[in-house]
Amino acid sequence: MGLFDTIAGVAVTFRQIFNRTVHTQYPVEKRTKPQRFHGRHVLNRFPDGMEKCIGCELCAGVCPARCIYVRGKDNPADHPVSPGERFGFVYEINMLRCIFCAMCVEACPTEAITMTHLFEMSVADRQEAIYTKTELLMEPDGSVPHPQPDSILINLAELTDGAGWMRATAPAGRAEYEGVGGWSATAGVGMRPPEPAQSPVSSLQSPVELPSESGVGHRASGSEDEPADNGERSHSDEGGAS
Repeated sequence: MGLFDTIAGVAVTFRQIFNRTVHTQYPVEKRTKPQRFHGRHVLNRFPDGMEKCIGCELCAGVCPARCIYVRGKDNPADHPVSPGERFGFVYEINMLRCIFCAMCVEACPTEAITMTHLFEMSVADRQEAIYTKTELLMEPDGSVPHPQPDSILINLAELTDGAGWMRATAPAGRAEYEGVGGWSATAGVGMRPPEPAQSPVSSLQSPVELPSESGVGHRASGSEDEPADNGERSHSDEGGAS
């Protein structure tokens, strides 16, 4: 590298000295997190207090980091814990191994596990990073326990924010699903609102004829010829047939 290159590089650095510094005074100032932020997990309940987890272990099976351990157990006939045949008797997440990919959220058939906006979870002992049902399962009133107390770093109110992934009402771009809730109510917050509209209503167009290789036109996905399924599910079938 010649002398000219060195001077040019130093000049770039020198020019930045006179620019206004742009930064955030963390942790006093925190940025607004997106709806689908991948933060700390929480196990949800229905408004009546029943657990949404049915112990199917799909979250553990799909986890690429193998950080989730679940054991299901048959529901007691006289006092069922969940609407399904089984419930999550043991549920553990090793936060040190978790890569926060949210694949467990996508795999869950009952919306039992979601991700919140809380991510400040520093621990002094490795064992404290293994979250069990004691830390993960929300209370019947919708509050979520957390090992660390509320502080300037930890905002416990963020434990009730999130679940944005499941509130996408048109994930495949089909206009007739936009704004239609296809999820169940949760303890403490009830029926969460849909995500903001993914496209203005005025821009929605009627189905158009698309050319096919055979020369016969066919309608685009989401046409009126296809039966509309608003995705609504009743409380009783959240956990499958009992």
